[in-house]
Amino acid sequence: MAERTTGAARLHRPSWRDSRLLLGVLIFASAVALGSYLVSRADDRVPMYASASVLSPGQSLTEELVTRVDVRLGDGIAGYLSAAEPLPADQVLLREVRPGELIPLSAVGGVDQAALSQIAISVDPTVAAPLTAGTVVDVFVNRLVESEADDAYTGPQRLLEGVSVAAVDTSGRGLGSTGRGTAVRIMVPIDQVPDLIEAVDREAKITVVPVPGAVVRTGG
Repeated sequence: MAERTTGAARLHRPSWRDSRLLLGVLIFASAVALGSYLVSRADDRVPMYASASVLSPGQSLTEELVTRVDVRLGDGIAGYLSAAEPLPADQVLLREVRPGELIPLSAVGGVDQAALSQIAISVDPTVAAPLTAGTVVDVFVNRLVESEADDAYTGPQRLLEGVSVAAVDTSGRGLGSTGRGTAVRIMVPIDQVPDLIEAVDREAKITVVPVPGAVVRTGG
């Protein structure tokens, strides 16, 4: 009888191994719960468009100019361009967007909203060679000195700053064209269009210079 009592006691006696097993189960359950939590939090992220480089007013949005980023914005998601949908067609930037910046919906609109006009100017083919759609340029003019007997020009003056190239046309058809140049279509702020036309009418030399660090391409 005594032996049975001793055996029963041994069967119910607590063991340090039981405690370690219980601790292991708790750690495993905690890891599973933590993993599920992190996965659920990751699922809260949504795809948005951010700029891949400096974007200037008047530029069209293309795949080459943007990058997709997954972010968690909460209620702020409604204010930015979602990458869950295709890029809006026939839309341009209304203001500058810096590299890596999420693209606000307020920065995208029609050309009429951008207060820009697309003007084709004729430039020397050598000057136009590095240009492509989307390149950001400054426009300089050398004005003709009409009082001189021979053609003489003033020093270069910057007429337009940080405007984007819409297209390059090697046919040379543009303002001031002589048929030997390259026509470069640029997005000109409407209030500066008269200044550009006046410079061309007065036979000024037009030079476009890419802005360092702001040369971007639209893939065209």
